[in-house]
Amino acid sequence: MEPRNQTEGSYLLLMVFSDFSWMKSVLPVVFLAIYLVTIVGNLLLIFLQRIDPRLHTPMYFFLSHLSFIDICSTTTIAPKMIANYFTEDKSISYTACAIQMFVALTLGATECLLLAIMAYDRHVAICQPLRYNVIMSRRTCFLLAASCWISSIVNSLFHTVFTFWWSFCRSKEIKHFFCEIQPLLRLSCADTRMHEMWLFATVTIIAACSSLLTLVSYIHIIATILRIHSSEGKSRVFSTCSSHLLVVIIFYGPIMSIYLRPISSYTSERDRVITMLYTVLIPMCNPLIYAMRNKDVKGAMKKAMEQTCHSLRK
Repeated sequence: MEPRNQTEGSYLLLMVFSDFSWMKSVLPVVFLAIYLVTIVGNLLLIFLQRIDPRLHTPMYFFLSHLSFIDICSTTTIAPKMIANYFTEDKSISYTACAIQMFVALTLGATECLLLAIMAYDRHVAICQPLRYNVIMSRRTCFLLAASCWISSIVNSLFHTVFTFWWSFCRSKEIKHFFCEIQPLLRLSCADTRMHEMWLFATVTIIAACSSLLTLVSYIHIIATILRIHSSEGKSRVFSTCSSHLLVVIIFYGPIMSIYLRPISSYTSERDRVITMLYTVLIPMCNPLIYAMRNKDVKGAMKKAMEQTCHSLRK
């Protein structure tokens, strides 16, 4: 097998949801609304974390990273997808496709790892409150966040380089709304079984480590909550991690259903819908979940609105 020559007229064709013709007039407006809500909601969370001293804690430090990931993730995919509905040109260059895939893989893996780190943070806060500031020091938080980003970048770079190393001779039409690795591997002329094995192995390692850390953390959290005698105390402690637990549940499910199975079982219609959940809908839901269920965020938002109203009255 020889590497592909990408120098002349190299492009791919994004299919988007072109086979769902009845959706063409509705989906662009829906996606644009979702995109705007996602950007505004996550920017608001980052802004509140910066200005409110109550949110200068490890939990909200990681949450600001999560919001940044959601902004980048939806911006990597949504604008091109929306533009494809309004133009006849559905093409995307190999370079742009490779960048899109690399960024999407990096952000997805980083979010998966960050959610596990956030579960550990909640475990320390609830189970070892007296040692919380020592264990989750500023330096530790920075190192944990950096390790999530670096490991995800290295992993995504590996898969992107090997995916685009070989030619796509079967077709140039990607049956997807962005450059996802599974539909691209199905277009390859090369024997991709080894790459598929590496993809399955790396995703399994990331998912297994994240899931195990999250599971162990919540087992300890639940055990600690059960030892609390008052129902009010149980409710107060559980409320500090309920938002994160909900985000974990709605994120891990779609990710694992896409990546932890053979490429041969890929079905374009179903997998496009599942991918839509974690690339477009979940980034919009994350700030809404934290804003509605977290007292600190609601308090910071109320304070910011009061200060804004007070400034306008002057």
